[in-house]
Amino acid sequence: MSYVSENPLIVQSDRSILLEVNNPHYEAARDVLAGFAELVKSPEHIHTYRITPLSLWNAAAAGMHADDVIATITRYARFEPPPNLADDIRDAMGRYGRLQLVRQADAALALVSDDAALLMQVWEHPRCRPFLVYQLDDRAILVDPAARGQLKQALVRLGFPAEDLAGYVDGATLPIQMRSTTLSGHAFALRDYQRTAVERFYAGGSSRGGSGVIVLPCGAGKTIVGIGAIVRLEVQTLILCPNTVAVHQWIDELLDKTTLTPDQIGEYTGESKAIRSITIATYQILTYRRGAVDDAAEALDFPHFSLFNERDWGLIIYDEAHLLPAPVFRVTAVIQARRRLGLTATLVREDGRESDVFALIGPKSYDAPWRGLEQQGWIAAASCTEVRLDLPRELQLTYAQADDSRARYRIAAENPAKLIVLDALLQRHRDDNMLIIGQYLDQLRAIARRINAPLITGKTNTAERERLYAAFKRSDVKLLVISKVANFAIDLPDANVAIQVSGSYGSRQEEAQRLGRVLRPKADGRPAHFYTLVTRDTRDHDFAANRQLFLTEQGYRYTIVDAAEIVNDDQ
Repeated sequence: MSYVSENPLIVQSDRSILLEVNNPHYEAARDVLAGFAELVKSPEHIHTYRITPLSLWNAAAAGMHADDVIATITRYARFEPPPNLADDIRDAMGRYGRLQLVRQADAALALVSDDAALLMQVWEHPRCRPFLVYQLDDRAILVDPAARGQLKQALVRLGFPAEDLAGYVDGATLPIQMRSTTLSGHAFALRDYQRTAVERFYAGGSSRGGSGVIVLPCGAGKTIVGIGAIVRLEVQTLILCPNTVAVHQWIDELLDKTTLTPDQIGEYTGESKAIRSITIATYQILTYRRGAVDDAAEALDFPHFSLFNERDWGLIIYDEAHLLPAPVFRVTAVIQARRRLGLTATLVREDGRESDVFALIGPKSYDAPWRGLEQQGWIAAASCTEVRLDLPRELQLTYAQADDSRARYRIAAENPAKLIVLDALLQRHRDDNMLIIGQYLDQLRAIARRINAPLITGKTNTAERERLYAAFKRSDVKLLVISKVANFAIDLPDANVAIQVSGSYGSRQEEAQRLGRVLRPKADGRPAHFYTLVTRDTRDHDFAANRQLFLTEQGYRYTIVDAAEIVNDDQ
């Protein structure tokens, strides 16, 4: 094949791929790369992707073939890819499914493979051996059914992720239907992509379905997909959420869009402990401990873990699966016989435990590109702007002499010059519905006082949060200052401007969630605006570059402007 000098990709032997941004084929290449590679750097002109075993396993689990990946790379490569790359891709993707977990005729759980040597390697491996009972023959090993999840984790670490075809318990049934007209009087039906996501997860009721993660942008209706899965299965369901506000939103959606009645839905939080056919709990209550224990403590130290066995659940839904706390992985490992659905806007985890999501909840079942949904009108068109400003001279020495990186980051993130830019942006968007979001409470309190706006933090009780959210939805309040509680599970459909004054270091998932707060389509068609205020040439600048990676991968481009342009434009 002859390679074209105008092509946008340069493929390197370390499995990294350079993508030229100012190239006519940039968007097409970016969209296909997202299916099997991870964006790791995104400066203005050249973006760097990396092909990893996990990215290839997710692609394989989603039905992509190695030849498809190789053909895509070849199509867009400027120069001939390294000769070993095709073999590496085939080897990595071929590892997924070479081992399978199945049920034997006597219902025993077995690990099987046509590769006798690989099966012997698993039998002898110290990470896997504790979960294996005995060898049935050279093609099958009997597995401890209680260790199904732990074995899957061990096999991922070994580099041979098992395809789990062992099936699931049916769970207690629950007659439920979707309404064609909601209680609020609106016509309702699943959107095409939501229906596709449900069917990918269900997989015709076969053992190839029933566990997996659905990735959709904020505002695209992940909750509706979860409800669609419940209706498709008609089973009693446990739903896990990041906070009590999210629990209440799930309850409202279930009552509005299904035939469920209030007595069939239970809230299991710090405020209520009702267990019903559909029970919705918070991660916080599940990870409550009776006392101080070390990280190696057993699940018994978490008294509310018993909720997983309180009913014969047919489905467990993990809302915002990228936030799943480490202790919940432990209990998830022992409930592998129950169907599991993860809902998230991004598979990125800052703790590096993406492989545990893959092993214990399931591989990616469905992923809808953000910009694709924007083009179809399902989420709002959004512009992202990075406003760069200088650190005042009087703080430069303090910054230089700070003890460590975190201290320097806080000085830069709380740069008082951001207040002048904030004033100008508030004036520019005075007729809009705005959220000001940040990391540091002192900074947020000062801003709330300065602009006379309500402040919502983790200490704001649920009733007050919901009162303020309701006032914002009615436009009685048009400006809210919000801490990290804004990162997830807040339904504010009319918010169309978000201003980020500080972030959680380099968290990519947080940046995605914060943009998501303004992505619900607006009734009047207004676009969404996301501003992030960054102190140049500091740790604030470095972390901002990392935070933007996921959104850049999804097709969003940050316009870089100097603070003076914002301030002078609004004077």
